[in-house]
Parts: sequence; C-alpha cells; structure tokens
Amino acid sequence: MRGIASHGASCASLLVAQLMTPRVVSCSPGDTIHSVMSLMTAQRIRHMPVLREGEIVGIISIGDIVKHRIGEIETESHALRQYIASG
Repeated sequence: MRGIASHGASCASLLVAQLMTPRVVSCSPGDTIHSVMSLMTAQRIRHMPVLREGEIVGIISIGDIVKHRIGEIETESHALRQYIASG
C-alpha cells in the first residue's frame, strides 16, 4: 500500500526489493509476549516473523497479542471474583 501511495500505478513494475522493509524485525518462539508486544509497539509493527535458527516458523500479529492479553485479564478477573466471593 505504501508503494502505491508513493509510486502510483508504476509500483507494479518495481522489484519487491525496492518496496520491502530493508531491515526486518523478528522474534523467536522463546521470547515472552511482553517483550514482543513492547518491540512491536516501539517499532510500530503489526506483524512479525517468528524465526528459529534462521528459519521462519510462524508470524505473530498485534491482534494475536491483544487476544492473548484479553484472555489473561479475563482469567485474572474471574479468579479475583471467586476469591472475593469465597471470603
């Protein structure tokens, strides 16, 4: 989309290398959700490749992280409500 915005219709004749992100930021399967979330926020990244020994093993999106965090918060909220109700 940025290619179309900056080059118009002529972007169809450009090489992928001319439009792609020059330095791809990635993570590994062992990274924490918090560290990946922080990196994605700081770098303004919505999708990040997950690499293991230089091979792509997946892609994580900011939506994946938000969904995970909402699940954690709902679980914690439920546990706190149960604790309060039992006391």
